[in-house]
Parts: sequence; C-alpha cells; structure tokens
Amino acid sequence: MTTEEKEEKKTIHEEEGGGENEEDEEGDEVEGNDGEGGEGGEGGAAKKKKKKKKKKKKKGAGGGGGGSVATGPAKEPSQKPPALGLKETAFTDYFVKYGQTNPPTVPVADLFRGKELPQGEIQEYTMEGHQHRISAEETRAMERLEEDLYSKVRLGSEIHRQVRSYAQSFIKPGIELADMCERLENKNRELVVEHGLERGIGFPTGCSLNHVAAHYTPNTGDKTVLKYDDVMKVDFGVQVDGRIIDSAWTVSFNPKYDPLLEAVREATDTGIRTAGIDVRLCDIGADIQEVMESYEVELDGKTYPVKSIRNLNGHSIGQYQIHAGKSVPIVKNGCEESIRMEEGEIFAIETFASTGRGYVIEDMECSHYMKRFDANFTPLRLQSSKKLLAHINKTFGTLAFCRRWLDRPDGGSATVNGLTNGGQEKYMGALKNLCDVGIVQAYPPLCDVKGCYTAQYEHTIMLRPTCKEVVSRGDDY
Repeated sequence: MTTEEKEEKKTIHEEEGGGENEEDEEGDEVEGNDGEGGEGGEGGAAKKKKKKKKKKKKKGAGGGGGGSVATGPAKEPSQKPPALGLKETAFTDYFVKYGQTNPPTVPVADLFRGKELPQGEIQEYTMEGHQHRISAEETRAMERLEEDLYSKVRLGSEIHRQVRSYAQSFIKPGIELADMCERLENKNRELVVEHGLERGIGFPTGCSLNHVAAHYTPNTGDKTVLKYDDVMKVDFGVQVDGRIIDSAWTVSFNPKYDPLLEAVREATDTGIRTAGIDVRLCDIGADIQEVMESYEVELDGKTYPVKSIRNLNGHSIGQYQIHAGKSVPIVKNGCEESIRMEEGEIFAIETFASTGRGYVIEDMECSHYMKRFDANFTPLRLQSSKKLLAHINKTFGTLAFCRRWLDRPDGGSATVNGLTNGGQEKYMGALKNLCDVGIVQAYPPLCDVKGCYTAQYEHTIMLRPTCKEVVSRGDDY
C-alpha cells in the first residue's frame, strides 16, 4: 500500500468515527458475499448490541464485502479534476452522490445492496425496421431473461466509473506512472472485492504516452513520470464473472491538445450512435473517419490534420474474452461489407487519432500478455514453463495480465495465491517459451512515429433487444 493510500485510509476512519448503519431491508437486488475481504466488516461491531432481523440471504450480481458497511449520506459532488479532456460535468468525487466515502472504500456491490444499479446511457435503434424494438412486448420479454447478465455488466460499469473518478483526482504532472497504475488497480481490486477469476481487474492499466497509442504499462523498475506536455491514454478494465468493461479516456494538461481530444471524443460518440443491430461494421468505420478527420490541431505554430489510426479497431467482447472475433474499424472500407452487429452482442467502441502517419507498429519493451482463448494443448518440456502456465491458468485464465502483476508478492491475486505466496521469479525465459509455442500472446506497445501525439476514447455498449445501452458512460466522458 502506498503512503498516499495509507493517509486516505486514516482520513476515512477519522471521518466515519466507526459510524453505525441502519438495518438492511429484505429483498436486496445487489447482495454481497458474506465473509469475503473488502471493507464490509467495519460496521459489524457497532451493530452487535442491536437486535437483528433474520434475513434470507441470496447471491448477488457480483459479491461484495459482506456484513455491514459504513456508507454516508448522499452528497453533491464538488471536486473538479486537474486534467483536461473531460466534460464540464466531471467530478472526482462523483460517487459521493450514492453515499460512497471519499476516497471510495465501500465495495460497490454493498453500496447498492437493496437498490437498483445505475443503467448506462440508453439510445434507441434508428435503423429502418428496428425502431419498434424500444416498446415491443416481445423484445421486453427477451430482456427479462437477461437480467442476470445486465446486472453483472452494470455492476462492473459502476465500479469502473468510481475507480476512474478517484484516479482523475491524483493523475497530475509529476506522478510516476507505476505509482499511478498501482493506486488505480488497488482501488479497482478494493471496490470490486477481487476474487480471482470470479471478479477483479479486466486487464492491465494502459497509460500510453504521446506517440504510443496503446498497450503500454510500466514494467517493474520503470520510473517514467507524467509531464505537463504529455498526452496520456488511460485504459483499464473491470470484470464480473468474466463480463469485461473496457473503457478509456485521454489525459492532457496543455489546452493546445484540446482539438485532438475533441476529435476523438466526437468520433467515438459518432461510432456509438451509428452502432446497432444489423448495422454493417464498415459503415461505422466510415462515419467515425468522417468526423475524426474533419479536425486539425495547431502545435507550436504548425497545423496538423487529425488522422484516424487505420490499423486500430474497436472489438466485440465475450465472457473472459476481451477480443471476441469481430473488429469495429475506424476508417472507411476497414472490413468486409457483409459483417454486421447482432442482437445480444457486447462491443467496445474505441477510436484513436494521431498527428503522425495514422498507422502504428509494435515497438518498445513488452508488458502486456494474454493466454490465447483458442490455445490448444501443447506439451511443454521446460518445468519453468509448466509452473508459469499453471500460475497463469489459475490467476488470470484468458484475461490479459502484465509483468508487473507477476512480480507482485501475490502474483496478481491475493485471493488465489495468498498475500505473499504468488510472486513469480526468473520467469522471462518461461514466458518467452509460452509465447513461442503459441499458448500465450505478447502485446507490445503500439507506436506511431516519434514526436507525434495520439489520443483515444472508448466505451462498452450492449446491443439489448430493445435498445443499445452505453454501459460505461459517465458524467466525465
């Protein structure tokens, strides 16, 4: 735990004063799993003298801390983020309107116990032949069968909103990117109540700078510091029962980059508006490019056209599968005309822009890895490779991971490996071997030309039978 996190815990304890909670009502819609980690046990001692009403327990959407939770009264958010790139409605204490502590410590499942989880932004289908879906009884009935899925996705989305709002409070020039990622990821683990493959972090925190568009997170020992003139893409995920929420935004502090960020934000929103059941993926790409490349940005007296990065795409998302087979292009003619979106699919709509050539290549030291979803059984001769693969299987499964997590004392999950028994040592040879035989895929940083700037915005959407829901939408972007 960092010094900043210890100070936050101390402040919260002083503010709460061991406060008591009111009795929970029966019939909870979001229920925590009793006896699992988190902050849930703090209020329990204060309630022992009260007569408790027996309740029937039931399993919730994704678990929580269990027991009593010290939530406060709902407040009006008031703290503004120090960075640019967000809406005027963005607040770093967004979550206090739900009675969350500041900084947030109450597991989100516990925070909404007995309450309805917030929905994402609802958009009606506009394509001809689909306008009736919003009110048709048949499509409404189909949705009632998917409430369990929707609740898991909405829980992950709310965790993402609260974690990123908290992160937006400390992302400032001068912070080491490794410290930034650790603080963000630790808060992610805390609010989701990390429990191995059942729920936790969806993938490593990307914090790609400037000409690096994606897939960079610091490896152990990397002392890179965020600077005022940097343009950083923050991309992280939450998963509940393998339902991954994938959302990203761009951080800048110098207003000269505003047109670049606005171009990408508008392009992403355009892609979301175009998306829908039976929509051709190539049409989404064409609409995105048209909006994106209508912008230009002036940097140090020179005007640069904003370009879509033509070999980066959005993607469909499956259970425990961040890239589920379909790619959403961000340029015209980016895929076959026959490929369409289908009812029930979940997509990450993400767009990338560049002031450079608009094309990325793999470069720099690799930090991101993922076991291939379709990996076949492959005999391994090296004992070290067998040991590392066993660790990957039980800790990450087919979710992405990074070297920094393997270096942690818990090896990436305290609930799976224990607090101090999971750290991997001298594993690079074994990791390379797993990549060479095709079991694990390496994802090096994706870079445009040095000296240029790239930006990204991303949201996760569900194509429900009645409408599309932008589940990761928030007041910030």
